[in-house]
Amino acid sequence: MYRDESAEGAASGRGPAAPVTALGHLLTSLQLTDSAFPSGFYTLSHSLEGFAQAGAVDRASLSRLLNDLLRHGVGPCDATALALAHRAAAAEDWEAVAAVDRRLNATKLNREMRTAATRTGRQLLDLAAEVFQRPGIDRYHGEVEARRAPGTQAVAAGVVYAATGVPARQAVAADLFAFCASFAGAALRLRLTDHRLAQVLLRRTAPVIEETTERALARGLGDLGATAFAADIMSARHERAEARLFAS
Repeated sequence: MYRDESAEGAASGRGPAAPVTALGHLLTSLQLTDSAFPSGFYTLSHSLEGFAQAGAVDRASLSRLLNDLLRHGVGPCDATALALAHRAAAAEDWEAVAAVDRRLNATKLNREMRTAATRTGRQLLDLAAEVFQRPGIDRYHGEVEARRAPGTQAVAAGVVYAATGVPARQAVAADLFAFCASFAGAALRLRLTDHRLAQVLLRRTAPVIEETTERALARGLGDLGATAFAADIMSARHERAEARLFAS
């Protein structure tokens, strides 16, 4: 049987923690945005399935829809919340984190989106508490478990990234990329694209991710809120659809 014979491993029952370096931060981002990370984020289509069911999107318009969702939906809403939560968590201002969490939850205009955000957020906190073992994650996980905060995905991600030392800009960009990769994966399963064109879609979206990241970092709590009303409508229709591949 293999044994960890390092001093730290012997003392703590586990191997040494990952070093806090720029490369370590990158590796944390890669782990959190990997589709194998079981937070449930990749079970969502982010309203794409609703658009597909309504015949409102096709292969030619897929990129335009994604760009609009970034600029007018997830950017001013979830990405902004992540940036604000990251800032507050880094300062250990947990009431400010909870205020961002409640504000973000209130911007989710239908049950499907609220449920998806809180389910994935709580799962992220629960798993990250075990994986990263940082006091800040444990603290906010406790707040959410006690129902003193809703635990939306973007705010949970902000807390985890702050606790692991990942800079805010990198954290926001990574989470936006995860959103785009999840969207592209949904498009594949909905047969709106193929594997090669999905990668082209992600590459062409990179400048919009950069733009959306910078705008999210510049906003305050009063600016938090989406204006992607068509996505809200499609999500509301999707909630009542007879057959669904995705949770949102």
